[in-house]
Amino acid sequence: MHMTNSVPFAERNRREWLVVLSVQEGIVDKDQARCAGFSDRQIEHRVNSGRWQRIYPGVYATFSGRLSRNARLWAAIRWAGDGAMLSHETAAELHGMIDRPPGETIHITVPLRRRPAQLRASRGVTVHRSDQSRMQDLGPFNLPRTRVDDTVLDLVATAPTFDQGYMWISRAVSRRLVTASILRTALSRRSRMRWRAWLKDALAETAEGVLSSLELRYVRDVERAHGLPASQHQARRRLDGKTHFKDNWYPEYLLAVEIDGPAYHQNEQVQRDKDRDNANLAADDVKTFRFGPVAVTERACETAAMIAATLQRHGWRGTPRPCRRSGCMIRPPSPPTRRIVDSSPHQSVENYPLSLDGRV
Repeated sequence: MHMTNSVPFAERNRREWLVVLSVQEGIVDKDQARCAGFSDRQIEHRVNSGRWQRIYPGVYATFSGRLSRNARLWAAIRWAGDGAMLSHETAAELHGMIDRPPGETIHITVPLRRRPAQLRASRGVTVHRSDQSRMQDLGPFNLPRTRVDDTVLDLVATAPTFDQGYMWISRAVSRRLVTASILRTALSRRSRMRWRAWLKDALAETAEGVLSSLELRYVRDVERAHGLPASQHQARRRLDGKTHFKDNWYPEYLLAVEIDGPAYHQNEQVQRDKDRDNANLAADDVKTFRFGPVAVTERACETAAMIAATLQRHGWRGTPRPCRRSGCMIRPPSPPTRRIVDSSPHQSVENYPLSLDGRV
């Protein structure tokens, strides 16, 4: 690999040039090269001779050989121009929300007034235009990217379903990259946002400890939709000197409900959780339900019926109610009855249901 280390221009320009090369991992655009003293002819000569590489129109790597990941990201930023920042999956990668995304697509957001891809579309770069996302304040020596909260909301807005969008919220919050409060504030600043009402509810749940889309499904579609008592979320519990956290905990009824995602049945997690459930049962007769995705989505009503029956056996005096889904297996309670005694001393009529106006 050959790097341009010296060029025939003033010392000040040389120092600035070396700083640009260092910060941008050897990536420059044509304007930066011109400011450093290169003519268009000199730039073309270096490209044609193989000392430089043309990455995008007007963007060059000042070396030969393979580009690092950061060099490719800098090249996309210099190609997109003023106000460009890495966003969506690419920003999530830089923030540590995900590993390197599959494929070669680099996501960039530019101000709404700009259209860098209109005249010079670039393969492998997806350009988003928005005035709602803000840049993370990292100083001039780091790749510009959207803030964590804006990155999360951008990903939610482009997700195909709300469940997949909520995954980004739970991931960012559980990794302590952002708080629910910060996300709520960011949401309030956005004039255009998909699923705004659902997001407000979801962020409220996240603040209470609901840290996955499946847990959110349980709280909304199983527990609340069917009138079950409210559980405690991510509840801390001491057992045999160790601290355990319950996804959903009903302390009054000694019942725990754990929600397990698709990755649950990997490694030794299943056996560890079985051991913990057995210890709970042995210590104070705590019952534990474990549900997967189907139980809190397609079979939410069936799950609610099981939870309600268990709660009632443990002392809950309430009655579950049917949800709004057609075919909900939970039936409304029977109407009240009253005993009517006939005037005859030998006959009586019992258990006639009351009509809505109180008449038999």
